[in-house]
Amino acid sequence: MPAATADLHSPTRTPSGIIKFTNCRLVRHKRLVEEDLWISSTTGKILHCQEAFYEHRASPDRTIDLGGRIVSPGFIDVQLNGGFGFDFSVAPEDTTTYAKGVARLNRQLIRTGVTAYLPTLTSQRSEVYHKVLPHLGPSGSRRNASDGAESLGTHCEGPFLNPLKKGIHDASLFLSAPSGFSSLSACYGAHNLLPPSGPIKCITFAPEIPGVLSCIPQLVDHGITVSLGHTDATFHEASAAISAGASMITHLFNAMRPLHHRDPGIFGLLGTTPGSPTTITTTTTSSSPGQAAKPFFGCIADGVHLHPTTVALAYSAHPSGFILVSDAMALMGLPDGTYDWTNGSRIRKEGMC
Repeated sequence: MPAATADLHSPTRTPSGIIKFTNCRLVRHKRLVEEDLWISSTTGKILHCQEAFYEHRASPDRTIDLGGRIVSPGFIDVQLNGGFGFDFSVAPEDTTTYAKGVARLNRQLIRTGVTAYLPTLTSQRSEVYHKVLPHLGPSGSRRNASDGAESLGTHCEGPFLNPLKKGIHDASLFLSAPSGFSSLSACYGAHNLLPPSGPIKCITFAPEIPGVLSCIPQLVDHGITVSLGHTDATFHEASAAISAGASMITHLFNAMRPLHHRDPGIFGLLGTTPGSPTTITTTTTSSSPGQAAKPFFGCIADGVHLHPTTVALAYSAHPSGFILVSDAMALMGLPDGTYDWTNGSRIRKEGMC
């Protein structure tokens, strides 16, 4: 019998590349619905069941019962300091070792549901930024699905922060920016700030630090998100930074001036509306001045950093600006114990963190 004829009568079915998840819950229109999910393992795209039947004309290769679990899009974490024993802010002598550590973390991180993230560097010496930033840029076209989670670019949290709100940062490393943008270039490396190939995509500043405010418009022009954090800024100072182009707050409430009825500080930005009497405008720090608007804000809603009512208050003030962040450290995924931290202290880890 000719080979072509034999193939027509072969009992072996050609794989469709389709996986069907059943007995699962999906998020649709802000509620959970019980519905099957069809996915093409070839393209990675979600298929409608009609599309799977009528366009692909194939039954699934595998049907997986999820036992009522929730299926959601992959998480994006915009503040991740490390995990599974790897710290982005620790620069070894051998950069090859560092690159391997990043790759290993990516493969482990995907198991937590985080598919993309901003590797975050705490306040460090200038030479550390120059050494590690080239390894932390956006994964882009270099990424393969088997590599795990992907980098969206680096978040530099410091060192232009306020010592009064240092948190776990080493305040001896903090800087001001007396030469404006040139001070930033000297610290991070000018090539690391330049679009589109520069690895830095977000910088956390304390806006009251001398020289910082004038840098915001140029950073925004470079495609870098400016976030306010580790700050004792007044509402006026915070509003001026937003008017200059800052658009985010780093871990709201943590390491910043608390809410006060006479000066709401940074939290007061969540109560502003464009054109309101409280809006601050600027013509001296931006080539295209605007009005202060409600910024996005990170929130560590782990039940430890913030009381649940505080989280609810922030969400109610600005739901569309709310961003869950982990602010995870290298200790994430490690056994309970006491570990060294980059600022020279030791940290006790206990429980699921």
